[in-house]
This record gives sequence, C-alpha cells and structure tokens, in this order.
Amino acid sequence: MEDTALISQQTMARNTFFRQAFRRLWSSGSARLGLFMVVFLVLVAVIVPLAWPYNPKTDSELTQRLQQPSWSHPFGTDNQGRDIFRRVAHGAPISLRVGLLAVAFGLLVGTVLGMISGFFGGWLDSVIMRIMDIILAFPATLLAIAIVATRGPGLENTMFAIGIVSIPGYARIARSMVMTLIEREYVSAARAIGVAPIVILFKHVLPNGLSPLIVQSTLNIASAVLEAAALGFLGLGAQPPQPEWGAMLSDSYKFLTVGAWWPVLFPGLAIMFTVLGFNLLGDGLRDALDPRMVVKSRRF
Repeated sequence: MEDTALISQQTMARNTFFRQAFRRLWSSGSARLGLFMVVFLVLVAVIVPLAWPYNPKTDSELTQRLQQPSWSHPFGTDNQGRDIFRRVAHGAPISLRVGLLAVAFGLLVGTVLGMISGFFGGWLDSVIMRIMDIILAFPATLLAIAIVATRGPGLENTMFAIGIVSIPGYARIARSMVMTLIEREYVSAARAIGVAPIVILFKHVLPNGLSPLIVQSTLNIASAVLEAAALGFLGLGAQPPQPEWGAMLSDSYKFLTVGAWWPVLFPGLAIMFTVLGFNLLGDGLRDALDPRMVVKSRRF
C-alpha cells in the first residue's frame, strides 16, 4: 500500500509540475510569440488546403510570368506565371508535415533505443551507443543527402533521412534520463511490487523525463524544416511542381540576375518565419521545463 501511495504522489507531483511549466511558458513574451507563430502556421497548413484547393500540375500562366507583387498577386508570380502567394501558402502543410513526421520518427526510435540502452546497460548499451556514435560522426546534412541520393528523391525519403540523422540526439537524451531516474524511490517502489521492467520504463521513467525530449523535439522541428528546404533546394526533396519552399528557392534564385527578387524573398521569409517560431517556442519550453531555471527565478 505504501509503495502504491508513493507512486500516486509522484504522479500528482508530475501533473502539478507541467501545469506550473505552462504558466511559466505563458509568462514569457518570446515564448508566447513563438507559440502564436506556430499556431498560425498550423492553422494555415490545415485551413488553406480545405478552403483554397490547389493543383500544382495545372497551375501555369506563361503570359503572367515574373510579375511584380500587386493587388492581384500579393507576392508576385514566378517564371511560369504561378501565383507565389498561393504556392507559399500551400507549401506550409508540406514543410510542416516533413518536419513533424521526421521528428516523430526520430523521437520514437531514438527514445526507445536510448531507454533500452540506459535501463539494461552492459553489452547492449555499448552496441547501441557505438551505432549512435557512428551516425554522429557524419555531418547531418551530408548524411541526409547520402540517404536521399541512395533511396531516390522525394518527400518520403526526405522525411526518412531527416528522421535517421536525428535519432542519436534523442537516444543520448533518453539514455541519460533513464540512468538519472532509475534509482529514484518511485522506481524502486514499482520494482518492489513486481511491476514489469517495460512498464517501469514507459509508465514511471519516461513521463518524468519528458521535459528534455519535448524541448529537443520542438527545436528539431525547426532544424528538420531547414534540412527539408536544403534537400529541396538541391533537387533531392519535393519534386516539381510541388510547392515546397526549398524547391521554390531552387527554381527562382537564378532570376535574381534579371531583377526578379520576389520569387526568392517570400519562400525564404516563410522558412525563416517557421524556424524562428519553433526556435522561440523551444527556448521558452526549455526555460519553463527546467527546474534549475525555476530556482534561479525564485532567487532573483
């Protein structure tokens, strides 16, 4: 009974911690700005395809090519006469989907491998961590390019490649988290009442180590959007005529020499807006979820 009560108290304390963390997050101006930016992007990604259907295969009007921004075309047109405002708006769900799915894949695989490594230790820990070290030995962008070049260009392979290169970061965080929490009282209590190791890992250890994983995931979404744009710029990501922001930059930068700056500016601003929003939110989450920051705020 005492062991069960200890676990229940630990669960209540965890819930209180996350409520307080949200209040601290909301009290930060930069974190609120990042949250609003991310919410805006999500709304655009959800609403635009439903309210403003778009078929990139039939979107071409050569008589309107490289028109400057105007009332009829707020962001101007590209070299095929396509409305850049419409393409940037429809590129939001593509970039967010790549970022979210790639991060979800890396988070799931990396967390499971890291938790297994930290919990069981021994030769299994050595094997998993050496594999992670090998992946980390390659520059992330170079490794992603190699994976996509091997599997072929496309959004699916882009998401897979970005997810693969993000696995070691999550594995290291999860391993450290397990090794820190494995000796806590509530884990010992769960062991004493005969709880299976897999249940201890995912019911008692993982919920108490979510904070660094949440922060890393938020920041990695911004990195994933940048990686997807880089692969798209190199022709390895989304393929034409899909309105992916990196691919739009790749199609348009050559027209800077003739004074057409708008096909490059607005997709670039969309990438910057997305990365800034997730970085601000990630920094705010890091401060809100870090107990050391709470102690400092109370001192000063």
